[in-house]
Amino acid sequence: MKLLIDAGNTRIKWQLRAHGELVRKGYATLSENGGSHDWEPWADSIEDIAVSTVISEAGRQQLQVGLEDTCSAPVTFHWAESRRGKLINAYGDVRRMGADRWHAMCGAWRVTGAGGFAVVDAGSAITVDYVARSGAHLGGYILPGKQMMLRSLKQDAARIGFDSLDAEYGSPGASTTECVQHGLVWLREAMVKRIHQDCSALGLDQVVVTGGDASGLMVAGLSAAHDPYLVLNGLAAVDEGWEPE
Repeated sequence: MKLLIDAGNTRIKWQLRAHGELVRKGYATLSENGGSHDWEPWADSIEDIAVSTVISEAGRQQLQVGLEDTCSAPVTFHWAESRRGKLINAYGDVRRMGADRWHAMCGAWRVTGAGGFAVVDAGSAITVDYVARSGAHLGGYILPGKQMMLRSLKQDAARIGFDSLDAEYGSPGASTTECVQHGLVWLREAMVKRIHQDCSALGLDQVVVTGGDASGLMVAGLSAAHDPYLVLNGLAAVDEGWEPE
């Protein structure tokens, strides 16, 4: 059995797979020791652990120690690569690319069957990456996610007080809460419009979206296939030695 872990800035996604089939899946916060209490009943059956992570080195070491305390299986951390088969990274120094972005691109290739797509990961930060039909990574964008923008307004603008509101419309607000929450929708709509424009200009046929705010982007008009475990699917492919042709 294989344990797959996607350790982001605020939470962990994980899956247990046996012979390529999903056995169990879940979420955990980093403070919950990687959710080991959830997969601990299968610890003796886990033969391999593969991890994609963007957390700090200290956090990575803590995660590794926690995994090794729970399981006797070897732990492999997979990072961004300069290329994998036809998929070629645009970064000159791939060490500066988050592993999740690379594994999301690998996962999207498997979803779409080839190049010619955009990958949107709407997590703590929102990342957008474009991959040409040839397999060349065309670069992308990194933007603050919804919760990060809300925290920034709370922390850096002392007199902007607002309540939580799950807004769906970007019309002008008539209160501070509406101005903030509708403003976030307005920004998402502008982002979605730009993604669609870029895909048209670059000749990309498909969009794949993942992350906790994926549904918000789709409500804002993003036309995309939604895969909540996109990074883990890409990680699994890389760990198995898959290469796009």
